[in-house]
Amino acid sequence: MKKVKFFSGEEIPLEFHKVRVVQKLNLQNIDRRLEAIKEAGNNTFLLKNQDIFLDMLTDSGVNAMSDNQVASMLRADDSYAGSQTFSRLEKSVKEFFNKRYFLPVHQGRAAENIISKAMVKENSSVITNYHFTTSRAHVMMNGGDMIEAINKAGIEVNSNNLFKGNMDIELLTEQINKKGSENISFVRMEAGTNLIGGQPFSIENLKNVKKICNEYEIPLVLDASLLSDNLYFIKTREERYKNSTIKEILNEISNCCDVIYFSARKLSSARGGGICFDSEKYYYKMRELLTLYEGFLTYGGMSVREMEAIAVGLEETLDFDNISQGPEFIKYMTDELVKANVPVVTPAGGLGCHIDAMEFVSHIKREEYRAGSLASALYIVSGCRGMERGTISEERNPDGSEHISDMELLRMAMPRRVFTLSQVKFIIDRIIWLHKNKELIGGLKFIDEPSKLRFFLGKLAPTSNWQEELVRKFKQDFGNSL
Repeated sequence: MKKVKFFSGEEIPLEFHKVRVVQKLNLQNIDRRLEAIKEAGNNTFLLKNQDIFLDMLTDSGVNAMSDNQVASMLRADDSYAGSQTFSRLEKSVKEFFNKRYFLPVHQGRAAENIISKAMVKENSSVITNYHFTTSRAHVMMNGGDMIEAINKAGIEVNSNNLFKGNMDIELLTEQINKKGSENISFVRMEAGTNLIGGQPFSIENLKNVKKICNEYEIPLVLDASLLSDNLYFIKTREERYKNSTIKEILNEISNCCDVIYFSARKLSSARGGGICFDSEKYYYKMRELLTLYEGFLTYGGMSVREMEAIAVGLEETLDFDNISQGPEFIKYMTDELVKANVPVVTPAGGLGCHIDAMEFVSHIKREEYRAGSLASALYIVSGCRGMERGTISEERNPDGSEHISDMELLRMAMPRRVFTLSQVKFIIDRIIWLHKNKELIGGLKFIDEPSKLRFFLGKLAPTSNWQEELVRKFKQDFGNSL
């Protein structure tokens, strides 16, 4: 976003778009919010939209489209095979990533499924800067395991490191030598490490990773779902690229990667995804899986209307003003919470503001799910839905014990061009109040626990009557206010 100085001296992000279509929101009273979170089993994924004021669960599939994206959807060509819509999308993706081949899929995890089936060997490993829930699950389901080689700063809540998503090059080399290069299916870089605060990697680090991959003849795969944020951070934080265009930065990244996949639900603000590469071998191997799992080669499980919107959205991703809005709003929210001594991940990353539940509710046992408890409490006092990114998002160890996560975060996602500054100020206000009353928050326990990806569907119950006590204190301080 362009730098604008306010005469008042206040530093706030200024949107470079205007709102032309609106959707009514509901802010239920606190008694209904308590009922709603209980009905959802204290899992914010299971809340109903009618009970939510600000939906900050994710930025996936809920970003606002531009006027040009919506307009483009009207010209969609509804052909099962060989549609003009696909030709436009294919051209857009190839130009965007500077790759020869493109395969469409219905979303990012569909790409992970196909890539894992095509590239993961039995008893092999994938080395990544940091795992994502579904990326690791797909690797494991195909007989492999995932090894993290994040740099030390990556799992530090507060750090001066501007690129906490960087791979630890020494650890990467060490793991390759330990496992044997023939047993490494691929090295994976995630642009904007989702689970540890949306933290970016630098191009310098990516080039060092690529050098190691070339040395050991291991393919480098990029998850580009959060690429727009990473592009923004490279331009604003990596000195060498401050005068580069977004397209020039993107080309540097693409040239390092053998396979790139993305969720268009994040990148380009539509609903779909894709895989692209220069390798003819990968293309022919994966296209057979595409027709089996996704659909024909010219739609890949996507609506043609969404395909048109993706093509336009990728072009708009090259506009610095366009990709600045998310990170700037996230930084504003993070900075305001820091001023109030609320523990958050710093420096601010992409995707959303990440509250450090490890510190926020340090009195709660780790086995009673600090981040999940905080998510439940914040919904009760605000009507705003965040996402637990902690131990609930992990899976149990083979012996049934909890696999304690590296970090316990409550992610308050910032969908692009969706919320106003007054709404962001509202959630900041409720978080600050909750922090001052944090001792009232108690733990959770599972009452319905799926064996895989339990954070999506699992249900939990409070370990005491702490939720009722929280409601009582809220009414004492706010009266009849929502």
